[in-house]
Amino acid sequence: MGAAGSSALARPGLPAPPGPRWLGVAALGLAAVALGAVAWRRARSRRRGRLQQVGTVSELWIYPIKSCKGVSVDAAECTALGLRSGHLRDRFWLVINKEGNMVTARQEPRLVLISLTCEGDTLTLSAAYTKDLQLPVKTPTTNVVHRCRVHGLEIEGRDCGEAAAQWITNFLKTQPYRLVHFEPHMQPRNSHQVEDAFSPTDQIPYSDASPFLILSEASLADLNSRLEKKVKIANFRPNIVISGCGVYAEHQSLFK
Repeated sequence: MGAAGSSALARPGLPAPPGPRWLGVAALGLAAVALGAVAWRRARSRRRGRLQQVGTVSELWIYPIKSCKGVSVDAAECTALGLRSGHLRDRFWLVINKEGNMVTARQEPRLVLISLTCEGDTLTLSAAYTKDLQLPVKTPTTNVVHRCRVHGLEIEGRDCGEAAAQWITNFLKTQPYRLVHFEPHMQPRNSHQVEDAFSPTDQIPYSDASPFLILSEASLADLNSRLEKKVKIANFRPNIVISGCGVYAEHQSLFK
C-alpha cells in the first residue's frame, strides 16, 4: 500500500459511526482502534474532544487458521470478533489434536508454512511441495462439532472433514490432527477470562485474547535497532500495521 492510499487513524475519543465499519485503502482506521483497544470503552466517557490523527493504516492482515500464514488484504470489515474480508475471518479455523486441544506453532512450528485462501465458494489449503487441497466454504452441517480448548477455555468447532484432517496430518508428520471451523452461531470465548484488562463483554473465537492486534512500523524499527538478528512484522502476526507515528504510539494512544 502506498502512503497516499493509506487510511488515517484517529485517537480514540468518539463513538464509532453507525453502519458497517471498514478498514483499508481509503477506509477509516478509527474503527480498528476502537474495537481493538480495551481502554477505548473506558476512555470514551472521559474524552470527547476533537479527533486527532496519530498515524495511518499501512497494512491489513487476516490469519484465517490460527498459527498459519496470514493473508494481506486491501480492505477489511471490523467485526466484534475480528477482521473479515469476504469469507475469510481472522482466526476462525483451528488445528486441534485428538484430545480437542488447540495446536499452534508453539507445538508445531511448520504450521506457519500452511496458508488458507478463498476464491468464490472454495477454500484452498496450500503449503510448499504439497498438493493443494480444496474445501467448500460452507462446512457440511452433517460434520461433527467438537468441544475444543483454547488456552484452557472450551469452545466449539465444526470438523472440516477427513480430507482436511489427512492433509494437515500428512504435512506435519507428527501425530493425527484435525481442522475445525468456528461458526457465527457458536458461543465465543470471553476475553476477560484470559486477561483481566478486558471487559466481560469482549469476545473472541480462537484468538489468544483480543480480536485485533495493532503494531506500528516505528515500534518494530526500535526493537530491531537493539537486536542482532532482525525480526519482521510477520513475526508478531498483527492485523493492523500503522505507519507515520512515534515509537510505541499504538500503545500510548490507546491507554492514555
